[in-house]
Amino acid sequence: MSKWWSFGSHEESKSIFRSEVMSLVQMYLQPEAAYDTLAALGEVGCVQFRDLNEKVNAQQRKFIGEVRRCDELERRIRYIISELAKEGHKVLDLIDDFPPAPQPREIIELESLLEKTETEIMELAANNVNLQTSFLELTEMIQVLERTDQFFSEQESHNFDLNKRGTHRDPEQSNGRLGFVAGVINREREFAFERMLWRISRGNVFLRKCEVDVPLTDPKTGNVLYKSIFVVFFQGDQLQARIRKVCNGFHAHMYPCPSSHGERQEMVKNVKTRLDDLQAIINQTSDHRTCVLKAALKQLPNWTASIKKMKAIYHTLNLFNVDLGSKCLIGEGWVPKRDLDQVEAALAVGSATVGSTIPSFINVLDTKKEPPTHFPLNKFTRGFQNLIDAYGIANYREVNPGLYTCITFPFLFAVMFGDMGHGTILFLLGLWMVVDETRLSKKRGGEIWNIFFAGRYIIMLMGLFAMYTGFHYNDIFSKSINVFGTRWVNVYNRTTVLTNPTLTLNPSVATRGVYPMGIDPIWQSASNKIIFLNTYKMKLSIIFGVLHMTFGVCLSVENFVFFKKYAYIFLQFVPQVMFLLLMFGYMCFMMFYKWVKYSPTTDVLANTPGCAPSVLIMFIDMVLFKTETASPGCEVNMFPIQRQLEMIFFVVAILCIPWILLGKPLYIKFQRRGRPAGPVVEVDEVVEKIEITTGKEIIITEVAESHESGGHSEEDDEPMSEIWIHQAIHTIEYILSTISHTASYLRLWALSLAHAQLSEVLWTMVLAMGLQMNGYVGAIGLFFIFAVWEFFTLAIMVMMEGLSAFLHTLRLHWVEFMSKFYTGAGYPFTPFCFKDILVVVEDD
Repeated sequence: MSKWWSFGSHEESKSIFRSEVMSLVQMYLQPEAAYDTLAALGEVGCVQFRDLNEKVNAQQRKFIGEVRRCDELERRIRYIISELAKEGHKVLDLIDDFPPAPQPREIIELESLLEKTETEIMELAANNVNLQTSFLELTEMIQVLERTDQFFSEQESHNFDLNKRGTHRDPEQSNGRLGFVAGVINREREFAFERMLWRISRGNVFLRKCEVDVPLTDPKTGNVLYKSIFVVFFQGDQLQARIRKVCNGFHAHMYPCPSSHGERQEMVKNVKTRLDDLQAIINQTSDHRTCVLKAALKQLPNWTASIKKMKAIYHTLNLFNVDLGSKCLIGEGWVPKRDLDQVEAALAVGSATVGSTIPSFINVLDTKKEPPTHFPLNKFTRGFQNLIDAYGIANYREVNPGLYTCITFPFLFAVMFGDMGHGTILFLLGLWMVVDETRLSKKRGGEIWNIFFAGRYIIMLMGLFAMYTGFHYNDIFSKSINVFGTRWVNVYNRTTVLTNPTLTLNPSVATRGVYPMGIDPIWQSASNKIIFLNTYKMKLSIIFGVLHMTFGVCLSVENFVFFKKYAYIFLQFVPQVMFLLLMFGYMCFMMFYKWVKYSPTTDVLANTPGCAPSVLIMFIDMVLFKTETASPGCEVNMFPIQRQLEMIFFVVAILCIPWILLGKPLYIKFQRRGRPAGPVVEVDEVVEKIEITTGKEIIITEVAESHESGGHSEEDDEPMSEIWIHQAIHTIEYILSTISHTASYLRLWALSLAHAQLSEVLWTMVLAMGLQMNGYVGAIGLFFIFAVWEFFTLAIMVMMEGLSAFLHTLRLHWVEFMSKFYTGAGYPFTPFCFKDILVVVEDD
């Protein structure tokens, strides 16, 4: 088996350079073996089934009944999970040890078990609500009996005994004498309740109230209840009836309350006894409910996985076509060519499981349908491929930029993020997630964490490349390190420095050669450091940009050769790459030539750095056919035939524009000569005969593809007017984008310069202040100042600047690089796979 980086020429090699070779297969399954066959295919996970019943309503498909049964089982499981959540239990998802798909006969036992468990939990929940309701009422009654003591004095109780008619057991029966009603009401209804009593009695009632000081809970919702105790004093039977109606209307609970203190104490004692008995019953019910839920909790992950597998199988079977005699199920699907043996083995296993006498089999169809795109990925390449797929899924067998993105993406990021210190932080973060990925992969940390963890290899490589470019920039937290020893020599003495503090180092006499690698650390102290780094990084960004775009244009040749569009190499690639190289490639060449020709150690005056012309001005003069005036002792051109060569390059580049515009449409028009005016539709039919044990034959005709004669590409379906318009748009877009995309790569220079300056400001304005403090106070202050500097370094320089550089790198790949060769109009390969169905992905 090839590694992820292999991209050999063999058509079936496992590689991400091109997508897998796909085959459209037709399956013939016996009804009794269909379920077990799909179960075996789900474990393999290499078939993407097509819906052969697109015009059939979902409610009219053959296995809709089984799907509904699975939906009902999932509803019961969700109910059990919700009850477990109320008790504080969390159902853990299975990571890898999934149970096999259950047999159809096992679903009856599982259905009975879930129904029994659900019924028992519902009965326990209903009983618990009733018990808690009774417990709440008795608690409220105790509160009423205990808190009304403050409403009655001994004299008031004696007066109630004298005024009332009837027994002491029913003091509320006033019969025209003074009486009262006691109860409990929700606190938010208290004021409206009091206002209503005042209105119906015209002020002839006396209301006393107080708040319940013990916590109360709603038995049905579990919410906290805030209630108040009230006692309404009144006179007359008619007013008593009105007060009771108002209490019922405001859902106030009324409780019997004797006026005698002794009777109230006796009733409190009886109610507390009932409360203790009721609490014991509630505890026993709760313990039994907990045992039932814990027993279900142990089996719930396996039940969930089994039901999901069964539902997926029946849902997939609904995609199959059933012949008129119900003798077999016919399905179609895309399979990677190298996995056809596994599919045949799965069909054999399914038939052997049920002992079917007629084996299931597959046929590979010849079709012109567009297959799905599938790349064999691993944990390293998956993160980079996700970046490409976010732009668009590659067309079938199109060159995949994900292979080269593994290197170009972290490198271009590092050009903007070049700092050894910040790169080390980023590298250590990625390395930690890579080394501890087994444990971290089981962590459920939300959507943001999943994004970071999926890109752990990207983060690690970005940090590693940032350390590399930071070494070339000689930049570590805005400071430089003297690795190879500076090549600059101080040629002045102390007296000269004191008399003239603005001295400069002349490169012709103050250098000992070229610094071996990167930037000389002496530039850290130079006053023209920004000017030097500005021109250095600007030229680097243009060079990297032209190389990146040229590589993208060259990759289009791979597509032309693979899809046998050899003429497009001459009609598209050659003029495009010539325009790019003759204009901007020539400019990059002049940058290198300028660095080589002009030197401070030369004896020729015209080759000194002061005579070096500006490459940008030279490029503008090339386009405008202008010639600058040279300084005294200098030459206008870098080499003798420069002006003639530039004129030839510019004229050829201009000629490439009509080459791109006219070449492809004229070629297509030439290819269409002699073809009929209208499209001729050809139908490829696949006819299969299946002999059943009864001796009858069933003939199934499958239309594999309808296509027009004379070619099978989209261009053959378009009229010439559309082709001319599309080619004109493409030509304008390419010519203008070549200029704009080259300028777009200047973001490498801009962000790199901004990153370095922000880092220097952070060091100068924060940490340098702590390092300049003296004494014990300075030591203590440095401790806190370093914490502030570290916080801003991580928050601004690593996180914010890192995110900014990441987004700019993503744009350079999506727009500037991939637009040169990548179509991205395909659709992904989504096989029928149990693992993909069962793995839980947390969404926001």
